[in-house]
Amino acid sequence: MSLPAGPFRFIALDVETANADAASLCQIGLACVRHDGAIEVFSTLIDPRQPFAPFNLALHGIGPAQVRGAPTFPEVLALIAPLLEPQIVIQHSPFDRGAIHRACNAHDLPEPVWHWADSVQIARRAWPEFSGNGGHGLAHLKQALALDFVHHDAGEDAKAAAMVVLRAEVQTGLRLEELIGPARRPRVAAPRQGQADDSRTAVRPVQ
Repeated sequence: MSLPAGPFRFIALDVETANADAASLCQIGLACVRHDGAIEVFSTLIDPRQPFAPFNLALHGIGPAQVRGAPTFPEVLALIAPLLEPQIVIQHSPFDRGAIHRACNAHDLPEPVWHWADSVQIARRAWPEFSGNGGHGLAHLKQALALDFVHHDAGEDAKAAAMVVLRAEVQTGLRLEELIGPARRPRVAAPRQGQADDSRTAVRPVQ
């Protein structure tokens, strides 16, 4: 297996699992975003050494036959960790980080120290109108933003999370580093002489 070669602005990560145990990773995908916005996708199957649940199999189509001969989680982690360590790592909801944590615990491995950011939170800042109106999950964002990807494939879902971030940058006029920081309060001009200070009525930014 060979990974994409940087430099990259950020990398999105997604995982699929064999069953309800978050440690049962059976696929991991990375979407590596270059400085010109190009996205290079890497994905690999993983032998979870666990049984596959019918629900998960129906969801992503990965089963024992597909992972036969695939690398184990420790082998994949050793490959991708050096690439991810200096990057902002995007996940779409906290599930992916939790799955990496659980898998590390299951294999008695130290959890890597990555700079995680959540594209769900980024999407909420960019499109607050989706709250209560479809939400900010990938399924709705695919439709609302006309994103082109195959849901429940780790590489494709990682690409989708990366596209959400890129679209959010355009939508808000903010770079990723600003989007994952505290929401900025709008500047309020100082009142002119003799004019009441109405700064208390300034619109609050979306959290």
